[in-house]
Amino acid sequence: MAGDEDFSEIRAAVAALCATFPAPYWRQLDRERAYPSAFVTAMTRAGFLSALIPTEYGGSGLGLSAACAILREVHKSGCNAGACHAQMYTMGTILKHGSVAQKEKWLPAIASGALRLQAFGVTEPTSGSETLAIRTNAVRDGDHYAVNGQKIWTSRAEYSDLMVLLARTTPSADIKSKGDGLSVFVLDMRDAEGLTIKPIRTMMNHATTEVFFENVRVPAENLIGEEGKGFRYILDGMNAERTLIASECLGDAEWFIAKAVAYANERKVFGGPIGANQGIQFPIARAYAQLRAAALTVDAASCSFDAGRSIGEDANIAKLLASEAAWAAAEACVQTHGGFAFAEEFDIERKFRETRLYQVAPVSTNLILTYLAQNVLRMPRSY
Repeated sequence: MAGDEDFSEIRAAVAALCATFPAPYWRQLDRERAYPSAFVTAMTRAGFLSALIPTEYGGSGLGLSAACAILREVHKSGCNAGACHAQMYTMGTILKHGSVAQKEKWLPAIASGALRLQAFGVTEPTSGSETLAIRTNAVRDGDHYAVNGQKIWTSRAEYSDLMVLLARTTPSADIKSKGDGLSVFVLDMRDAEGLTIKPIRTMMNHATTEVFFENVRVPAENLIGEEGKGFRYILDGMNAERTLIASECLGDAEWFIAKAVAYANERKVFGGPIGANQGIQFPIARAYAQLRAAALTVDAASCSFDAGRSIGEDANIAKLLASEAAWAAAEACVQTHGGFAFAEEFDIERKFRETRLYQVAPVSTNLILTYLAQNVLRMPRSY
């Protein structure tokens, strides 16, 4: 793992916890499209979800590198952290830009599990990945803001108490500098009138929703940082998110490769193990090489984040390479197992669907390539 640490004790503890949630648990949830409440509760009680929260607020006070180790091990174990990983990456916004009063109000309760912060309200139907084009607006009204609009692909909104919400506080026509005019709020969804949450059924069990806001009242004291500067604030969370998701992809790749190798060694056809055939060996070996290379980029991103350096380039490269390594491993695993890969009891088809998501979200491969071309290589802007 990152730096001089391999976080072996943490990884062993995570693996032990995950062992209590074996494959049949996840199969049943997938079949019923149910939320893994027991798993999330166990992760919370073990302190893994509060890894990034400082010790003075009841957390573990660890860095992003340790958080990556946790999520990587979850996925390596065949489990899925998609139900709870937002509690880690949303910390970037609150920890760096929240006031002391806000941290004292929310962080201890989040760390203990009394409050769940799992929802990140950014994407909208009309804006997609063009975050600066969002329309959901928040208008100051006395000591509150009135929020109106719609969010989509807001995962875990049904199972979260709090939401980190990005909304427009300055009309687009009045914006003087690109990136201004958006603000970040912490919305308490437990008693929010005018809030409607509608589940979206997808190809994987990801508990995602669309959320509608109709004059939803948010206390002004829940504004994070300075009004109009919210886009800059959430970038911290987005880069952490990309790095953490990349670490999950590494875990997926490890799971697929281990599964493929074991089956290739034991399955015998035409008088010998199928793993003796280079047509089986080479895709698995190539996926392993991709995994190793991607792991270096995830380490680089998490180390830079922990050192306080900008990680835009590293986080995007890590997300790109790790998601592609996971997909290569998934393809190799399916091809190795043949028809058995499509049987529910082998768990490959479920993991195959889950890992495919990460070339699309939380940022698509094409947008990463655009970012690298335009912001790193200084090529002409395409938009």
